[in-house]
Amino acid sequence: MADAGRDEVAGMVLGAWDAFIAQAETVDLDRSSRLPGWRAHEICVHLGCWDDHAALRDLIASARSGDGGTPPDPDAVNARITAAHRTASRDEVFAALHRNREATARYLADEPTELDTAPALSVVGRVPLLSVVLGQAYELAVHGLDLVSCGAAPPPADVLQSGLAALTDVTGALAAGTGVHGRVTLVTPYGGWGFTADRQGWQVRRTPAGVVEGPAVEAAADLLLDAASGRVNPVPAVARRALKVHDVGGLLQLAPIVQQVPGIPGGPILQLAARTVGGAGGLLGRLFGRG
Repeated sequence: MADAGRDEVAGMVLGAWDAFIAQAETVDLDRSSRLPGWRAHEICVHLGCWDDHAALRDLIASARSGDGGTPPDPDAVNARITAAHRTASRDEVFAALHRNREATARYLADEPTELDTAPALSVVGRVPLLSVVLGQAYELAVHGLDLVSCGAAPPPADVLQSGLAALTDVTGALAAGTGVHGRVTLVTPYGGWGFTADRQGWQVRRTPAGVVEGPAVEAAADLLLDAASGRVNPVPAVARRALKVHDVGGLLQLAPIVQQVPGIPGGPILQLAARTVGGAGGLLGRLFGRG
């Protein structure tokens, strides 16, 4: 998405921040969510910027330095932050959310554009910084869907599309970075996003509604995000024909990314493709048909 420019990325990411904060403002933060052990409070806390947790600052520093290192363990980081701020007041939680949103806006407005393509050490390895910044839209869209279980209205359709764009971009970056050649499209009734990757890099494209070409996963946007994030098991969705996979063999070319980057968003879908071709065979193969 670096080719699209910061203005387009800013609209996606900051729009996702505004929508998430608006959702969160409507819920009781003590309400339990669909995430085991997490209230709306924990969902919001781990997305905030705190004195002891400023994720974007650290990402910018890693992109500037170019240093290697070990990707942070997101589960350990989340456990530490949510425990440290478990008793934060509602005002403190929302102040932290606004600080993170403002930090993102400052980066997009003030930092040199050369940083956009500099690799930053993210939870899935070294990925261009602008792709990581856009990745916030994916996380905010998924957590916006989590807030629905706390009583919030669903995220707006454009936020879900931004989340899919972010998922597509990061997956393309990881495919290129691991030397995987392939392409895939995430298809929804209202259009979708796809990428093509090889060792030289990757390109992201927006696709119109109703167009399915080559390897693709087709479903409603919220289901695609829930399946990609592991919120739902994609197998029953395939059985209901709510989720369709086209050209499973082509999609399987991307499956090696899961072995190299176990926590990759979208991993459950790629693993499903691997199981379908590699042995879970039978029934799933008939459900997918020829795609």
